[in-house]
Amino acid sequence: MKFLLRLLTWWNTSTLNTAFFTWRKGVKVGEDDQGNIFYQNREKTKRWVIYNGESEASRVSPDWHGWLHHTWDEPPTDKPLPRKAWEKPHQENLTGTVLAYAPAGSIRRAQPTERRDYEAWSPE
Repeated sequence: MKFLLRLLTWWNTSTLNTAFFTWRKGVKVGEDDQGNIFYQNREKTKRWVIYNGESEASRVSPDWHGWLHHTWDEPPTDKPLPRKAWEKPHQENLTGTVLAYAPAGSIRRAQPTERRDYEAWSPE
């Protein structure tokens, strides 16, 4: 079943073409805390990621994003970015999920609160 999913879907990990290309030409550079694996070719001109699970670009941390887009040459495994005390850990984009932010009074909340700062307009 897993083979059939890889054959027919591109959003679950990598396709067979990508897996074959990675096997032939890829050199593993590192792995992030979510299990995504990062590769580059032997000439160090192309870089790509094989996602662990759903292919969602916001799951790539800023460290690896900069390396993937040739912002810096050294991968975060060799030269990690300096961290500030106020920085929060990377989190993927949660829009469209049940964990997405819902402000007070939103109908997406489990128990929406009554708003007192808004009065609906009604024609007279």
